Amino acid sequence: MTNKVCNTSGKKKTAIARATVRKGVGKTRINKKPLEVLEPEFVKLKIMEPLMLAEDAVSGIDIDVTVNGGGIIGQANAVRTAIARGIVEWTNDTALRDAYMAYDRSLLVNDFRQKESKKFGGPGARARYQKSYR
Repeated sequence: MTNKVCNTSGKKKTAIARATVRKGVGKTRINKKPLEVLEPEFVKLKIMEPLMLAEDAVSGIDIDVTVNGGGIIGQANAVRTAIARGIVEWTNDTALRDAYMAYDRSLLVNDFRQKESKKFGGPGARARYQKSYR
């Protein structure tokens, strides 16, 4: 377990996050920025959920995440999925996996829902332009 490295990924809409988990001192970086300086605050709290649920397991590992695509909330959801998967893969702890599943299933399972594509005859996927008789 000297040079063990776990690579995991998470997706939400068009956001894709790739996490690398390795032995370290408990630092988490998102796109080379420390998690502590991440803004806005609610995004940081959302990303910290898997770390708070596995406090003792996280103290000895470093997590580096690269994320691109999507908006800030989609990226946050993708990052938390990648982090949770990485921690579970690193620890091989079924109790932690069950705790994640009980807390929020999307921590370990990608949300496959995508935006429905726009169709002709209207401004969006389902809405139609208004009909006028005069």
